[in-house]
Amino acid sequence: MSHRPATAPIPSAADAVIESQQQVWSGRFPLEVVKFRNRRFDGTLSETRTWELWRRGHAAALVPYDPVADAVVLIEQFRLPALAAGLDPVLVELPAGLCEPGEDPDETIRREMLEEMNLAADHVEPIGGYLLTSGGSDEFCHLYAGRVIAPPADADGIAGLGGAIAEHEDIRIRVWPAARAIEAAFAGRFTNIITAIGLFWLAAKRDTLRQTWSTL
Repeated sequence: MSHRPATAPIPSAADAVIESQQQVWSGRFPLEVVKFRNRRFDGTLSETRTWELWRRGHAAALVPYDPVADAVVLIEQFRLPALAAGLDPVLVELPAGLCEPGEDPDETIRREMLEEMNLAADHVEPIGGYLLTSGGSDEFCHLYAGRVIAPPADADGIAGLGGAIAEHEDIRIRVWPAARAIEAAFAGRFTNIITAIGLFWLAAKRDTLRQTWSTL
């Protein structure tokens, strides 16, 4: 993943006035301090408010589902923010990544799938879009579902390691029976929100996908 370019001005809106926008950190992802006023529900403008805004931009993720094997292919990797939150830092996740400048989200997820799990989806359809941390970041994730052929796995479901070497990624690939992954999501075992949303969607659509995707 390359460094993000300089951030764009915050778009104008009828019910918001951006008074200033200052980038105070330019590391892997920019951090800005924004002063703004917004229209309150009583019709008046608020006082000037100061907010820290982490600029991560658009991202894409995909639920890799094999309708013949009735299995999903998920990844596991270490996440420092999870450790900081007091959670198990090895998260179960969907393949995902940030969109490069000018890259469509569906192109992003196809690239990320190859980098993270050396897997391709021959049919992709959108699920929805989700703002991940509305209190502090502009990161917006485009979520898809894709038809894949699950790779061979051992008795524990482990199908090997993946990740982009240039980005020092350390990823473990695991094949889950769809019913077991969905059960784990509903039991709250997956703390990555996009993984949970994707599996909740799969729970609602699974029977339909097994019929329609098997005949595409």
